[in-house]
Amino acid sequence: MKVKKAVIPAAGLGTRFLPATKVQPKEMLPVVDKPAIQYVVEETVNAGIHDILIITGRGKRTIEDHFDRSFELEYLLEQKGKDEELKQVRAISELAAIHYIRQRDPLGLGAAVGVAEPHVAGEPFAVLLGDDILAEDDPLLREMLKIHDRFGRSVVAVTEVPKSQISLYGCIEPESIEDNLARVARVVEKPAIADAPSNLAVIGRYVLTPEIFDALRQVTPGSGGELQLTDAINILAEEQAVYAYIHEGPRYDIGNKLDYLKASVELGIQREDIGEEFRAFLADVVQRRKLL
Repeated sequence: MKVKKAVIPAAGLGTRFLPATKVQPKEMLPVVDKPAIQYVVEETVNAGIHDILIITGRGKRTIEDHFDRSFELEYLLEQKGKDEELKQVRAISELAAIHYIRQRDPLGLGAAVGVAEPHVAGEPFAVLLGDDILAEDDPLLREMLKIHDRFGRSVVAVTEVPKSQISLYGCIEPESIEDNLARVARVVEKPAIADAPSNLAVIGRYVLTPEIFDALRQVTPGSGGELQLTDAINILAEEQAVYAYIHEGPRYDIGNKLDYLKASVELGIQREDIGEEFRAFLADVVQRRKLL
């Protein structure tokens, strides 16, 4: 069955980016001139999925407002003859059919995915973390959908990280199939370095079969009462094949300050309108720092 729906969990508190996220969702932090979550929505649409459910929570109303019509702003732009800006603003509300549901308690990624079950309605679906962005032309999700079409099973995105950082991630034990593709034997959530079965870390892109919900119902809450999606994927992998696609491009966790700066630079230099001047500025900064 083709994947026609996507779920974007965006209910996290964003505590790593305080005080900027005190009243603003981390998913709405601007990267150049778009909020982070808009890059994720555009990635979903570019992969051919136009039915999107965003999981929100308290303090996330600005996400809904961003993807809604803004009649007052559109009127003012029209009156001022700002046709290009008007076109951009209207395009945001026409990106996809976007639905919302609140996660009442922030009880982990597994719980967030679980509330999507009625919307998914027994179909396979994609999950994209709302604060995890890629380069705008990155084909990751499209490649994962091709793997799902080929095997009819769940696919998780993984990337190689230094062994010293593996304890920050879910880590897979892979069974190699071909270049950039492996079968998941198991997933270990934030393992100690000595216990890590590989250096392949799970990142924020998944294509899941609906059986993931049965697996989630079997998961026992861990630290802080949170339900881990990786625990459910482990259960699912015992019942049916789960595949891992090894991603080699850059990705940025917008909840991480350094990644946020990297994303702003990387996406900024790719822009046609400011890229050339921005690259020159960065080169000048580096040169001046060398002279200090």
